Amino acid sequence: MKRLCFLFCFLSFVCGVSVAQIRMGADKIGEILKQTDGKRVGIIVNHTSLLSGSSVHLLDTLVARGVNIKKIFAPEHGFRGQAAAGEKVDDERDVKTGLPVISLYGKNRKPTAEQLADIDLLIFDIQDVGTRFYTYISTMFYAMKACSEHHKEMLVLDRPNPNDYVDGPIISDSLKSFVGAVSVPVLHGLTVGELACMIRGEKWDGKEDYPLHVIRMSGWKHGDPYSLPVRPSPNLPNDQAVKLYPSLCFFEATNISVGRGTEFPFQVLGYPDKKFGNFTFTPVAMKGFDSNPLQKNKLCYGLDLRHIEVEGGLSLKYLLDFLRIWGDDSFISRVSFFDLLMGCKQTRYDILAGKTEAQIKQRWQPQLAAYKQMRKQYLLYPDDRNL
Repeated sequence: MKRLCFLFCFLSFVCGVSVAQIRMGADKIGEILKQTDGKRVGIIVNHTSLLSGSSVHLLDTLVARGVNIKKIFAPEHGFRGQAAAGEKVDDERDVKTGLPVISLYGKNRKPTAEQLADIDLLIFDIQDVGTRFYTYISTMFYAMKACSEHHKEMLVLDRPNPNDYVDGPIISDSLKSFVGAVSVPVLHGLTVGELACMIRGEKWDGKEDYPLHVIRMSGWKHGDPYSLPVRPSPNLPNDQAVKLYPSLCFFEATNISVGRGTEFPFQVLGYPDKKFGNFTFTPVAMKGFDSNPLQKNKLCYGLDLRHIEVEGGLSLKYLLDFLRIWGDDSFISRVSFFDLLMGCKQTRYDILAGKTEAQIKQRWQPQLAAYKQMRKQYLLYPDDRNL
């Protein structure tokens, strides 16, 4: 027993902040009950909406405490987090509570007036991964716009950002979409609570004022490492995938596989040509992960990134290396989607022009400097780093 206790303490030390030390917004039930008292509540949640160190879902906890929850709103991947990327999510009914589940990744992505008619307060509690194109924050943004338009309250329960960096171009207004809904860089360096404060403070959600509440975490500050206890979506199965995701997601606009249809998505890169590397893998259809992965049933050659040291942040190294091996501009096969992910066209021009990563990133700096100053206004947790 002593050896086990020692091992636990040692692992907590080398890994940084342990999950047990952090109290999520969702853990602060007393504060949530004060905000929900006497109100009809809608809740935007998924499989990540758990109380710390347990498998207890926030929804079940609030129902047991008598909160008047009228309906559940589900983001991409669904309420239980089992739908594949991009797969339409249908309305359903939760078997456990009997509550209706309204999809915000189906017929509509913003709650409608009809869907909010019997709601006074919307709760958002979903684990984000800190990247602009990860659609959970777009769901939060559209929910805030709906609250502004229909005079509803919004309550955001905060969670850590596992990719807590500021990097990448600020999105152009002409390229805003569901994979880039707000004016932030690829890595925004905010928790969902801080981002909600920025959205409201900058009036990106509309001119109409409405009550926005954020229940803060305790035991976490910017720069603290955080290991996700639950995969945030089917194709981000572990910390390595989460760390590599900001850099590898741009390959989704090429013909290079990022490992969808394998047991290690976003941890490998490959294409059916031996010139791309010695590591091999074959994407196959995997229910709940990807039914039609890129390069399905083809032997791909490339790189195994599962065990490399990832410092974090946004790296263009892999993209530039594979472009050099590919040999021409056809490398980016889905130009419009690439621009939507990157948030600007100029970066694509620079990449195809053969500029170095340092040269490409230098062009981002004036806008990033302005963003970093704005970001300081909305921080809810200390950040002693020289970003």
